[in-house]
Amino acid sequence: MPDHHHSSRLANLWDFARTEGMSEAEKLLYRSNLLGSDKRITNYGGGNTSSKIMEADPLTGAKVEVLWVKGSGGDVGTMRMDGFATLYMDKLDALKRLYRGVEHEDEMVGFLPHCAFNLNPRAASIDTPLHAFVPKPHVDHMHPDAIIAIAASADSRALTVRIFGSDIGWLPWKRPGFELGLWLEKFCRENPKARGVVLESHGLFTWGDTPESCYETTIEIINRAIAWLEENAAAPAFGGEKRKSLPASERRAAAARLMPAIRGLIGGEERKIGHFDDSDTVLDFIDSHQFEALAPLGTSCPDHFLRTKIRPLVIEAGANGFDADAVIAALPGAIAAYREDYAAYYERCRKPGSPAMRDPNAVVYLVPSVGMITFARDKATARIAGEFYVNAINVMRGASGVSSYRGLPEQEAFDIEYWALEEAKLQRMPKPKPLAGRVALVTGGSGGIGKATARRLLSEGACVVLADIDEAAMEKAEEELTGDFGKDVVRKVDMNVTAEEQVIAAFANAAVEYGGLDILVSNAGISSAAPVGETELSLWNRNMGILATGYFLVARQAFRLMKQQKIGGAIVFIASKNGLAASPNASAYCTAKAAEIHLARCLALEGAEFGIRVNTVNPDAVLRGSKIWTGEWREQRAAAYHMAPDELEEHYRKRSMLKRSVFPEDVAEAVYFLASEASAKSTGNIINVDAGNAQSFTR
Repeated sequence: MPDHHHSSRLANLWDFARTEGMSEAEKLLYRSNLLGSDKRITNYGGGNTSSKIMEADPLTGAKVEVLWVKGSGGDVGTMRMDGFATLYMDKLDALKRLYRGVEHEDEMVGFLPHCAFNLNPRAASIDTPLHAFVPKPHVDHMHPDAIIAIAASADSRALTVRIFGSDIGWLPWKRPGFELGLWLEKFCRENPKARGVVLESHGLFTWGDTPESCYETTIEIINRAIAWLEENAAAPAFGGEKRKSLPASERRAAAARLMPAIRGLIGGEERKIGHFDDSDTVLDFIDSHQFEALAPLGTSCPDHFLRTKIRPLVIEAGANGFDADAVIAALPGAIAAYREDYAAYYERCRKPGSPAMRDPNAVVYLVPSVGMITFARDKATARIAGEFYVNAINVMRGASGVSSYRGLPEQEAFDIEYWALEEAKLQRMPKPKPLAGRVALVTGGSGGIGKATARRLLSEGACVVLADIDEAAMEKAEEELTGDFGKDVVRKVDMNVTAEEQVIAAFANAAVEYGGLDILVSNAGISSAAPVGETELSLWNRNMGILATGYFLVARQAFRLMKQQKIGGAIVFIASKNGLAASPNASAYCTAKAAEIHLARCLALEGAEFGIRVNTVNPDAVLRGSKIWTGEWREQRAAAYHMAPDELEEHYRKRSMLKRSVFPEDVAEAVYFLASEASAKSTGNIINVDAGNAQSFTR
């Protein structure tokens, strides 16, 4: 099996032309962003950087030494200037006099705000003393896969000496905090020529007299580790291939079946969003001879297992190759066993005052022949957990190729996972939005109502799949919505609602991208107008195809997915006032819309026992932004009322009982209500959003 993962060295990207004229703080940000731009250097949110900079004290005007260091919870790759905590160095040094010993080191975090420079509100992280007490002006702390491979080896210390000599030191495992800061200071004083240190099971510290020399040292040391592992690692990786991976399309099809089943079993208390990764790195690991031995060992670097839990759940694929039905049948038992195992780990390791046990479900699910599935409370967290586990795979590959891999001891892992300081950070997180963990699919997603609905659901925390046949409009809608809400939460899929195979494929796509489905907004529409005598059969069939058959096909697929998950769901049909109130010269449209409304009522009856609610929104006269009003329909409606097309909106406004115009956002508000827990007791209902029309009253 080719091992193509560590074949390239890191490039030195420092650009002196760009840094010319930069302040020391700006150079620190530049250095941080460069280091964070490559996952081989550090994972998302992992590692930190610092510079000790002379600043004018705001009170005295005197020059004082200030530590600029990445603040708590930031990401070096994407941070900006406001991501740094700034602290007086003399006050940080004074903390040493207050330190009562390792059993009390957590209390030192409470003193850090007292050291803040210039009232900077950015919270300082637990790693602050590690940077403060290294007696060098510029310090990088990274989590490179190649270094952690050495740090997580059984022969960690000997390998460090063998690869780096006295250039880079080694310190045994110690949880980040005040004590480790003092250890680093002592190491630097005793080894003045060393340029860095490997921390066992953790990562790399490097330093320099200038920002660029610090950066260059970090890149050089990581490259030395990469080169050494390449030259010395046993081949093939992980003992070689034990089983064949499925072809790419079959892997995706398997994930589409497995992910909703897993999601249903773990999402009863809190909905989860999924992520699927079948990259070569993952497949090389899960289909290898050493996989069964290595996977239960879990991860080593603290950042890794905070994101991925102490170990993954390995889903047995069966002796005779992957069998989806057999795997799905075995899932409840496997997931229950993982939860019991996690609870036992918690009980074994808990201490008086430990925080209560958190969600005992796995984050990482490894499926031989298929890939890696991760589940978390939002898409970004699920994706990042997957990235961390890929880091862990790289570490296991390196460590097992030159030594034997070691995860962190269980108690040490627990003490970090249930650290009071980590718990405090979790408690500070904002309350999830109402639709957090929910997945919505919106048909006609690039039109006025579709896009406004997607925007409304996204604003409340949902992930949204836009489905449409207008590719150009969908590109534009996706670009607009990802610009406002981020790439993680928006997907698009080409789908003709009348094509059964396309509908099935679109829902499978939603299952792979996000894990399943909670909300269907069936909104694809057309418009037509013609006296019955002039209504061609093709026009009649087109209305029935899109507005009746199309709504049946997407609702049927949503039912199948929601029933598989067994955690309920909400379906909202966008019908029309014309489904209740007859209109002349539009018999095909009105009849198809009436069929839609009745289909929703039938589905509400069928869905109730499964917690699937089905409701309808009836808009009327939504002109602005709505695609059905472009072209002939607008002209025909205007002609029917003997007026110019641009007089139509005013005509509809005056015609309404409330004398108000109806906009896509108004319809989206009704959809949000029916899709959310606010309407948990409502099914089979119709909400008219038409500014008042007595003809379309539902009674």
